[in-house]
Amino acid sequence: MAPSLVKTQLRLAVQQDRLFSRTGALQRLFAGRFENLVYPQIWEDPSVDMAALRISRDDHIVCIASGGCNVLSYLTEGPATITALDLSPAHVALTRLKLAAARTLQDHAAFYGLFGHADRAHNKMLIENRLLPQLDDESARYWTSRWGLRSNKSAMFNHGFYRYGLLGRFIGLAHILAAITGVKLRDFLECATLEEQCQFYENVVEPALDGKIVRGLVKNRAALFGLGIPPQQYDALAGAANGDMHAVLKERIRILMCGFPLRDNYFAWQAFHRGYQADGKGPVPPYLQKENYEAVREGAERVEVFNRSFTDHLRELPAQSKDIFVLLDAQDWMSDRQLQEIWSEITRTAAPGARVIFRTAGLETILPGRVDDATLAHWDYAEGPSGSLHSKDRSAIYGGFHLYRLKD
Repeated sequence: MAPSLVKTQLRLAVQQDRLFSRTGALQRLFAGRFENLVYPQIWEDPSVDMAALRISRDDHIVCIASGGCNVLSYLTEGPATITALDLSPAHVALTRLKLAAARTLQDHAAFYGLFGHADRAHNKMLIENRLLPQLDDESARYWTSRWGLRSNKSAMFNHGFYRYGLLGRFIGLAHILAAITGVKLRDFLECATLEEQCQFYENVVEPALDGKIVRGLVKNRAALFGLGIPPQQYDALAGAANGDMHAVLKERIRILMCGFPLRDNYFAWQAFHRGYQADGKGPVPPYLQKENYEAVREGAERVEVFNRSFTDHLRELPAQSKDIFVLLDAQDWMSDRQLQEIWSEITRTAAPGARVIFRTAGLETILPGRVDDATLAHWDYAEGPSGSLHSKDRSAIYGGFHLYRLKD
């Protein structure tokens, strides 16, 4: 897709209010940020996704790419095909780079050095010599283009890739702000038990969250752009707590820190270490686990990645041609018209037995009353399983996880 068209699509995806209104201006600012790398690692738990979807070898999946962690993790279940879509050129380039690495390196140690350790001195050379020749021209240009302080994008993998991108820098800023208040967030990683984790939250982190600095920051919708939260999703998050965004933030951080043991939660390692466990023995996404590498390498040939909108792509597909649809949290950004359009196309292209999953900032599914009843009548909302699966989501970022199944 042409760069100018990508920018237009991004603006249309985010821009719901009048351009010169306060909210409209924030939406346009957020869209500009999303043209660059936002998520070096995505914050949707793929293990929960796969438990909900029960992926088979006959399934054809269409999903939002984001940073590609979900795409490659789904390959561990051996689906027939995956089509990954994203409006961010950076996320498309990153997903394609991961797939090129899986196809080309044929060595888990080298693959893990790139995306697990993500700070090895030879990573830049590995990308330039072995991976760039395997990439399409557009993705290769992204990784070799100059930006910022004249540094090469591929050099990010030499210096701790997960410290980069909008989210990586936001987490880094959170560490700096915590240090100003006398809190060393990395000390959390020394906790040996879940009880110690909860004590650290209650005794160290919660008092810092209740301080004036944090309370003041969370009142500003632009302050949370670094988490990939546009203004309309900020409003949905705050609305879940009667407008108290500070209460929402505290509760989500409490779950992240106290809901799961550190030995099992790589999202907590990202938040408090800005990467995975340094010795390579800690928790990582499924696609980085050694026992899954052959499945990822073999399946990488069955993935296509496109820089375009979900709805536009579905419009070009035959009826009843896809089994699984993964929307991440994208619907939180959409207007009623956009929701109706995407669900009309999902329903048309859904094969018998199709499943759809998505996440929401708030607790409840957002579809009733916004997507027409005639369209939703084709689908069963798995409310009980959705709630159970949400409780197992280790990232703790979202208010709700939702599974829909096509009726017989």
